[in-house]
Amino acid sequence: MEVKHGLGYQNYEDLMCNHIFYIDKTDFIKEWWDYADKVTLVTRPRRFGKTLNMSTVECFFSVQYEGRSDLFEGRKVWEDETLRGLQGTYPVIFLNFAGVKAQEMKTAMKSMIACTFKKFEYIMKSSLFQDDDREYYASVKKEMTDETAVTAISMLSMYLEKYYHKKVIILLDEYDTPMQEAWIYGYWEEAAAFLRSFFVNTFKTNDSMERGLITGITRISKESIFSGLNHLEVVTTTSDKYAASFGFTEEEVFGALDAAGLGAHKEGVRKWYDGFTFGTCTDIYNPWSIICFIGKKGAYAAYWANTSSNELVSSLIQTGNAEVKKIVEELLDGKSFVTPMDEQIVFQQLNGSTNAVWSLLLASGYLKIVGREPFGEDRTEYAKYTLALTNREVWFMLRNMVKDWFGKDDVPVYYNEFINALLHDNVRRMNTFMNKVALHTFSYFDTGNKPSEETHPERFYHGFVLGMIVNLSDRYQVTSNRESGYGRYDVMIEPFDKNEKAFIFEFKVLDTDDDERTLEDTVANALAQIEEKRYETALIARGFAPGNIRKYGFGFQGQRCLIGESVSMPGA
Repeated sequence: MEVKHGLGYQNYEDLMCNHIFYIDKTDFIKEWWDYADKVTLVTRPRRFGKTLNMSTVECFFSVQYEGRSDLFEGRKVWEDETLRGLQGTYPVIFLNFAGVKAQEMKTAMKSMIACTFKKFEYIMKSSLFQDDDREYYASVKKEMTDETAVTAISMLSMYLEKYYHKKVIILLDEYDTPMQEAWIYGYWEEAAAFLRSFFVNTFKTNDSMERGLITGITRISKESIFSGLNHLEVVTTTSDKYAASFGFTEEEVFGALDAAGLGAHKEGVRKWYDGFTFGTCTDIYNPWSIICFIGKKGAYAAYWANTSSNELVSSLIQTGNAEVKKIVEELLDGKSFVTPMDEQIVFQQLNGSTNAVWSLLLASGYLKIVGREPFGEDRTEYAKYTLALTNREVWFMLRNMVKDWFGKDDVPVYYNEFINALLHDNVRRMNTFMNKVALHTFSYFDTGNKPSEETHPERFYHGFVLGMIVNLSDRYQVTSNRESGYGRYDVMIEPFDKNEKAFIFEFKVLDTDDDERTLEDTVANALAQIEEKRYETALIARGFAPGNIRKYGFGFQGQRCLIGESVSMPGA
């Protein structure tokens, strides 16, 4: 029978019955069951088969699939005789937090819990239960109190155990979606308190639970919502457990390409979509992009990057400090960086800790590990990781994200006018539009309740350079080198065509301690620094004529900017 490369299937039964393309990951069931951890949390980036794997576990164990051996015959899990005897023998509660978003979090959770109760309402017809049990069961609806909601799954577990004479398996998919939404929209504390109580009642004090399996993108710190869950086994992207159970291995991808008649694209697919590493298992591909690529008959595109909102990632980079923006510049330039890493995400630290930002981007799949240094002997410091963008697809996503920042309000108009004036040596118009760009960008990239005037130029500088990188990337190589302290910045814009003009910028903040009384003095010092440090040497060495190198000094005072040109350059 012909296999269809259909998208959007997250239910294992539907996928099997409709003969949709599937790479067998059912050995995850055996691996998870054999480890016998009471509660397991597995974190993987989005679109890596988490929901499908959870559905597969449900179809295998749930009493509602009793006798459905047809779904698993010929699959890896069916090779284990002991496991075959467990198929369809457990009550299973499957929850998914994917739709629990924005400020209606509690309402959405209560609706989801109420729907889960309705699914099992047939058990209340049994003589095993009393009228007060039925009364409680009927009270679990979307209008229920918070107190009822946080204990409801624990109560349902008790009822199911009583009915089936067997403890329940609880599956929770996308557990961290509500927390990410809560952080973005500013109601973290309320959400954390509610979810903390829910998790304790569902997974810690629930005596009717046989096993618990939780999946999500990030590893949120225990102190945030898993307080007291000492039996929680956490499996992150750096763990070896289940390393090949989520995502496609290169062998699986190349086999699928050959089967689809696309074997000639292996190297291209590797460049675009390879790069994920789970534990010591390298060359992992995200399934969504591969299925899209095959379904589109070999068309390359950023499929994975466009599957859902990148709002949290965008917010962290956009409002991050200067170090975050500087590293993003380097990542877009194909470079890597070294950082200590704590895989536990503490959302309260995201505004002030660059390491927390990189940890979240690694967990989300935007960064990959290309090297690591182990803990020191006393383990007082975090291990250090060398990180880079995961692959070409992620590079396109990040570039487009930055372009979107400069596609709002009047910024793109002013920005494009500034670039046009720059390319035409028109310093007067450069000044006009740079002040408009700076005014908008200062506000857009600054953070905190009381933004400091001293931090404005630094934040603007890195936001400005990011804009230059993405808007000129088709014709120019844009690089930046910060020496030290605020105001000492260097930008080099190098055309791919050596017959065109190259540009050197030096940024300075008016410094009254350095005998600068006016912005004109600041610009003069910036231009003097360009000459004294001979910044043009590298360009000349690469074949640029001195007459084709333009040098500009930028002086800042608050949100005002003044641009001056090198006296050795012909007037505009």
